[in-house]
Amino acid sequence: MTSTPAPDGLQAAFLAHRERLLRFLRARGAGEAAEDLLHEVWLKVSAARPGPVAAPLAYLYRTANLVMIDRYRSENQARKRERAWSEAAGATVPGVSDAPSGERVVIARQYARMVAAALDALGERPAAIFRRHRIDGVPQKVVAREFGVSLSTVESDLRRAYRAVLEIRERLDED
Repeated sequence: MTSTPAPDGLQAAFLAHRERLLRFLRARGAGEAAEDLLHEVWLKVSAARPGPVAAPLAYLYRTANLVMIDRYRSENQARKRERAWSEAAGATVPGVSDAPSGERVVIARQYARMVAAALDALGERPAAIFRRHRIDGVPQKVVAREFGVSLSTVESDLRRAYRAVLEIRERLDED
């Protein structure tokens, strides 16, 4: 029977001060996400090998704060992208025109073909990530896990895809 070694250093400090760190995150506005953020802190601490840390609790607070800032920035970027995408795609008002005209259907199909070609030109992964997130509605973190890439890679691929779609829209608006 093998036993796991007792945590030491930062891991031990984390375990000893877990509740304080959780309260800190909640007080900083993490709300329901506090447990998730704390888990991210644990993952960073358990993977880190920084050597001796003079003030482990301060180090943990700083790490928790940085994880929270990263989460906030990521969510803020996602909201901005979603808003830009919605504005670029042209929000439709339900009930105004239930059945599109034949001409609109043909134009929409042409636009869809142009978008598909532009996405395919970006490469297989960015096109698949865009479709998985925008069409299938899968959250970016899940997409990152499915594709085995980082969240920032997913965001970068989505930015490239959005840019390609917006360029098509701008070209169409010029005509």
